[in-house]
Amino acid sequence: MADREHDHGHDHSELSDIQLRVRALETILTEKGYVDPAALDTLVESYETRIGPKVGAQIVARAWTDPQFKAALLKDATAAANGLGHISPVGSHLIAVENTPQTHNLVVCTLCSCYPWEVLGLPPVWYKSAPYRSRAVIDPRGVLGDFGLTLPPDTGIRIWDSTAETRFIVLPMRPAGTENWGEERLAEIVTRDCMIGTGLPQAESRK
Repeated sequence: MADREHDHGHDHSELSDIQLRVRALETILTEKGYVDPAALDTLVESYETRIGPKVGAQIVARAWTDPQFKAALLKDATAAANGLGHISPVGSHLIAVENTPQTHNLVVCTLCSCYPWEVLGLPPVWYKSAPYRSRAVIDPRGVLGDFGLTLPPDTGIRIWDSTAETRFIVLPMRPAGTENWGEERLAEIVTRDCMIGTGLPQAESRK
């Protein structure tokens, strides 16, 4: 207990409660020899830099530039993602939902924090938080406002509740002014938040 209190008093002070618990659990498992820190670091680095959200961004960019792929993605996101070489157990449950001027999609997991890791990478801390999980259902416009996203009044919001059987990726609308952009450049403006529904891709963010 003393060691844990010591950690709280120093450079861990800005970590969230969830992050502190993860640190404590990792320490215990490492001390007992159940976890190899180097292997764990490699796994985390893979999800942070090589997978998420790059895999999802590639999927979105391909859908923006390839109408046939977009149709396949909306019909069967698992098969479409697998067609790009992204095959995973979680991916086998993947469903793509498309934003339109009439409908904006927002993904939440009200029971826990089900999330397509192999497509979006590590889930953000706020996605797992109780306030997001509850407010996203009862006050979605308020939640989007917290993220700085204000939708037109006539745009409806549809909530998708992830489960162990179904994981979602939002296909955001392609921003105006990107008509001549290639797939690689488009992928650079697709963020994790865009694919959860708490953000929108911005063409001006990549000039």
